[in-house]
This record gives sequence, structure tokens and C-alpha cells, in this order.
Amino acid sequence: MSITPSRMSLAVCAALFPLLAAGAADTRSTLADQKIVAVTIYNQDLALVRDVRRLGLPAGEFSLALRDVSAKMRPETALLRSLTAASSLRTLEQNFDFDLLTPEALLQKYVGRTVRIVTTHPTTGAETVKTAEVLSAVQGVVLRIGDRIETGIPGRIVYDELPPNLRDRPTLSVQLANQEAATHDVEMSYLTGGLSWKADYVATLNGADDKLALNGWVTLTNQSGTSYPNAKLQLVAGDLNRVRDPRLEAKFARLAAAPIAEATADMEREQLFEYHLYKLARPTTIAENQTKQVALLSAPAVSVRKELVLQGNDYYYRAHHGDLGQKMKVGVYVELANRRADGLGLPLPAGVMRVYKADSAGQAVFVGEDRIEHTPENEKIRLKLGDAFDVTANKVQTDFKSLGRSGRYVYTYESAYRITLKNAKPEAATVSVQEPIPGDWEILSESHKHTKRAANTAVWEVTIPAKGEVELAYRARTRW
Repeated sequence: MSITPSRMSLAVCAALFPLLAAGAADTRSTLADQKIVAVTIYNQDLALVRDVRRLGLPAGEFSLALRDVSAKMRPETALLRSLTAASSLRTLEQNFDFDLLTPEALLQKYVGRTVRIVTTHPTTGAETVKTAEVLSAVQGVVLRIGDRIETGIPGRIVYDELPPNLRDRPTLSVQLANQEAATHDVEMSYLTGGLSWKADYVATLNGADDKLALNGWVTLTNQSGTSYPNAKLQLVAGDLNRVRDPRLEAKFARLAAAPIAEATADMEREQLFEYHLYKLARPTTIAENQTKQVALLSAPAVSVRKELVLQGNDYYYRAHHGDLGQKMKVGVYVELANRRADGLGLPLPAGVMRVYKADSAGQAVFVGEDRIEHTPENEKIRLKLGDAFDVTANKVQTDFKSLGRSGRYVYTYESAYRITLKNAKPEAATVSVQEPIPGDWEILSESHKHTKRAANTAVWEVTIPAKGEVELAYRARTRW
């Protein structure tokens, strides 16, 4: 029989909690002692917690149990010091107790030891107490009661004491030496997992598709095993090398940024080393097992450019292929420049940008989303929102021939193509046809003028009239 908490008497569990306090000859500290808590969260499931508590500490050597710390603390990063009298308080030893008190954990600690089994008569209510030895607590329980071996739990289990290092909450136990009894503001700092954040953006396009209203949100998730009430919150955007631990004593260089009229940041920004630091101006509570959102920025009118793109491939420049596809998808992209002149100009943390547009009735309709990387000021953002419904393409290879070999490995090919672009919309549309051409290449003839956007890319900007179609024909020679 498997063990579940419902199989054990609640009275037994309730009786154990006084043992937690009584068994703790050490000084205990909880969130009630907390004076300040500051949380700095990074992108990579990493956070730096600075917890200041006001404690009355005795003189001499004693043990301090700091409860309500993160269950995912990295104990090797924990640092404790007195802000009141640093020289009078010294840390001798520290232990992170994360073996939590549960009925299963308690039973496992008693393997090889004796417990008392209490059974209640169903009619009279009389209790009978027997002594049992716990033989095993793996996938159930095995007990020796007298000369019998029994499985399962025949009654309530009563334990005589709480095993050491078994806590009801994650606890940092610190052995301290104090010169004299006094009240101290004790600062505890540590790195922990279980706290994460991400940026989410909501953008609304205008009717002409040349402006969007952008709002940014920070989504926080706390699965660290404790709460951080009224915390000073900071977020770091950037990719850290996890070999080096962040230092609390890092010096921040404040950005000397002029006021921005077009875009406003709801969180204060600083430049931190090679990263960006975002500070929430007011304290906020990050509750255990909670996801919450905090406003990051707002930009009411950001200039954008919509682009329809037909993206080719390089494989068909090397062999016969004929029909390359009918009704090919034409991608829909939106590009914006992250600069003040275009209504933005803010460092944008990596995240997902979701784009909406109002229909004829004024109702917002979701039109696509894409993920952006960390984007500094004056960089471009390009979003793929989906594929066009009314603009399609048919592509055919009309000719292909091998012109032989020059040298040992260099082959020369010549091929021709026809791309028929169709537009079912009531207004004209422009498609950017982008062909990646391998090796050394040249365009021998073409119906529309191309531009060489990159070493291996030819681009044609083709305008298709409303309810019409246009053919793009070209011949290319490649050497590779």
C-alpha cells in the first residue's frame, strides 16, 4: 500500500510542529523579521536575493535558523553579515536544510527505528498502542510488530521525536559568534533558481499598416518555494556567463538619457556592465507559485513597414527541376527601427511580440506573432506574422544546362526561371522576391531590375496591380 498524507492522522502531524520549535534550540527567524527584501532576476532561471532582517541576537556562539528562504537556493553563494556591527558578528558554519517535513520523509527517517502504532476500536473508541519497528518505507511501509511482519499502516503512527535537519520549510542554519547581545540588521544574500521573467509585447497596427501602438509587459514567475513581500524588484536583460557569479558590490553606470516624448518606460532603466537593468519604481509582492505581470514600456506611435516576401532556395540552380511550385506562400513581415525618430528608442528585452489590428467594426483581431532577441537602441526588428492569403506565386524553371567544368572542381551552370505573381486584393501589392544564388553568379537577362542585397542574394521588388498578375523572368549563370 502506498503512503499518502490522508492515511496518517492529522493529529500526528500537528503534534510534530511543536517539535520543530522545541527541537530548535537555535534562534529562529521568519518573514516577520524581514525589514527589506530586494530581488534581482536574470533571464536564465537565476535570481539574486538580498534579505535584510532585524534580529535580537544573544552573545557567544549560537545557531540561527533563517526560515522562509528559497527552496532552490544555491547554498555555496549564501553570504550573511551584520549591517549594524559587522565586526562583532562572525559566521562559523552554515547549512542549508532542504529536506522538508512530510509524512513520507518522516517515515523514511525512522527506518531501523521504533515507532508506536495507535489503533482505535470502531465501537468503543478505545485506543490500543503497540510498538513497531520500521523495516522499509520504499513504495509503501513494512513494519515488524511483535513476531509479525506487516505491510501498510494498521493505525496512526506516533513518533517520539523529530529527526535532525528535517524542516517544515527550507531553512538556512548558520552557526554564529557574537561579541555581545544586541539587535542587528542582518543581511543575507544568495543566488537561487525558481525565479524567472520574460518580456511580452502587445502591438496594434493602424489602418494603413505604417504605425503601431506598442506596450511591453514583464511576466514574472515564482516557483522558488517562498514569497518575497514588498520586494524591491530589478530585472537584468542579457546573457550572462554562469561561471562568474554576479556581485552585489557591482557599480552601476546610470544612462544619461534625455526624456523621450514618443515612448515611455514604466520601469527605470540603467546600464549594468554589458547588460540592461530594469527597476520597478515601487515595491511589489512576488508570492510563492504565482505569475504576475508588470508594465515595462509604452510607445503609442511606432513607425513600421510592411513587406511581402517570396523567399527562394539555392538547390534548383544546380540541376533540372521544372515546376518549382504553384500557389507558393508569400510571407508577411513587419519591420520597425528601434530609434527615437521612429517613436521608440528603448532597449527591448528578448520576448514575444504579438500583433493585433482592428477590423471594420473596431474589434482587435490577432494577426501574428514572432520572437525578438535582446534589441538595443537603433537596431531593427523584423517580425514574420504569417503568409499572405490573397497574394500567391507560381514558380517554374524554364531552362537548365551545364556549361562544363573549368579547373578540377569548378562547374558552370545556366538556368532560367519564370515567377508568376498574382494579387487578388482590391489594391496594388508589392512583393520582394529574394533569391539565394550559390557560388559566383550573374544575371544574364531579366524582365525587372534586380539589386544585389548580399553576396549570395538577388532581390526583385515587383508591384502587382489590383486583381492582377505580373511575370518575373530571369536567366542566371552560376559557377561553383
